[in-house]
Amino acid sequence: MQDLEIYIRDLKANSLSEWLKAHLEELSLADEVVSGKAVVGAGRYHGEQVKISVYPGAFGKRFTCLILEGAHLPWSTDLDAARSAWRAMETEIRCSPGDWKEGDPVEEDKWWRLDERGEQRVVWN
Repeated sequence: MQDLEIYIRDLKANSLSEWLKAHLEELSLADEVVSGKAVVGAGRYHGEQVKISVYPGAFGKRFTCLILEGAHLPWSTDLDAARSAWRAMETEIRCSPGDWKEGDPVEEDKWWRLDERGEQRVVWN
């Protein structure tokens, strides 16, 4: 099972659904993500189910966390997904720098930030 996690700043209505529709064969997700309420959906990629979890209000309320889980996903890494999301949504996207898993120590507090300035490793604040 693979999982990808990205953070989208100032998510605009329908932009997440439109981006996911461009990469998944099927999509069942609310068209608009409402702040403060988690949204769970599903899609299919290469015939396999993809679980979609959306958490608005992450990291100071301006970011929406997106988690995709499945045997096969359209992207190999968080950074690949972040690059695709940035191109589609043209808003700041952040993701972790590596393959961190729940329970692992945090060795570095820098994240990838993708925005109009390019791709940079930054401290989250």
